Amino acid sequence: MTRSLPEDPLIRSLVIQARRAQLSRRTMLQGTGIGAAALTLAACSTGGDAKPTAPADNSANDPTLTWANWALYLDEDDAGNHPTLQKFQEETGITVDYRVDVDDNNSYYAKVKDQLALGQDIGADTVCLTDWMVARWIRLGYTQKFDDANIPNRKNLEPSLLNVDFDEGRTNSIPWQGGFAGICWNKAKIPNGLKSVKDLWNPALKGRIGVLSEMRDTIGLIMLENGVDISSDFSNDDFSAAIEVFRKQVEVGQIRNIKGNSYIDDLANEDTLAAIVWSGDVTTLNAENGDKWEFAIPEGGGTIWNDNFLIPIGSPRKTNAEKLINFYYDPEIAAEVAAWVNYITPVVGAREAAEAIDPELIDNQLIFPNEETLSKVKRFRSLTPAEEQSFGAEFQSVLIGA
Repeated sequence: MTRSLPEDPLIRSLVIQARRAQLSRRTMLQGTGIGAAALTLAACSTGGDAKPTAPADNSANDPTLTWANWALYLDEDDAGNHPTLQKFQEETGITVDYRVDVDDNNSYYAKVKDQLALGQDIGADTVCLTDWMVARWIRLGYTQKFDDANIPNRKNLEPSLLNVDFDEGRTNSIPWQGGFAGICWNKAKIPNGLKSVKDLWNPALKGRIGVLSEMRDTIGLIMLENGVDISSDFSNDDFSAAIEVFRKQVEVGQIRNIKGNSYIDDLANEDTLAAIVWSGDVTTLNAENGDKWEFAIPEGGGTIWNDNFLIPIGSPRKTNAEKLINFYYDPEIAAEVAAWVNYITPVVGAREAAEAIDPELIDNQLIFPNEETLSKVKRFRSLTPAEEQSFGAEFQSVLIGA
């Protein structure tokens, strides 16, 4: 069986070259001189110490905006329109080009990193990316600092999310939605359900399992299954032990696909019957395809994360982007989005607004998790640059062999 290629363009091209040359993973990594650590270094390279500068803001003369986001991540009606986005355009006169451009943090970064390093417009005025990738953009100087005067609704940000280690005071990023990584399964094909990550390795499911190309979620869930607290100062050995579990399941063919957001297509067409997934996607899949899948936080625990708005350094429409962010921090708008996407809203007041839409929403643990639910999940701790490189290299070494 030929397995799916990794989503990251750099890794994909190397895998294709390796297959053509019929090289083993050891030959590829040693014989060609392109080690997995080098791949990670290439992905993180700044191209120099100088940080790019932002262009002049032309929002006053250009009432347009491009927003790059993930799939199934904005309210949508039966005609494929986005009601809240239409309302924003009507209220502001700003025309928005909404693009589902992000399938995976790494693959998106690979497409735009060279332009970012030069301070060029990447074709998006705001992008929603995950905490750890946002940390990289901020560290490298690839984001613009917010003008708080244009975002008065930032006062509605959940206080616990205000001060994060990668952006103290939220000067360059602000949460869009939060969520969990857990497991899901096709209820008709797996009627007894799944309880743990270990259940994914059942031989009866060989070749029908999908996992995420997001290292912190896939490896994070395996580490939690191993009893490791991923939010604490875990060791290199803890990480490597989880990598070896992952490697084994890839090599024996248990895992069929390793993907970003496109994993939803594999579930829908039943290429995969169970997977490591993101929480809200399963609700949307069920709404669009019938009530076929069940999501659960595994017994060992799940991950919790945030995706965040940022404004790329090269955007000449910064004020327009800030007006969009401000709009989505209105509690009523945030509640409308949350009711559709089923992710954790970061907006204070959205819970009360959601109750007015549908009283049952306030008990939805994917949107408004209580303490019991939150006790089952951990946030993957921030990594040092050295850890990011070494851990990323280990993860990519498995992808190369997939």
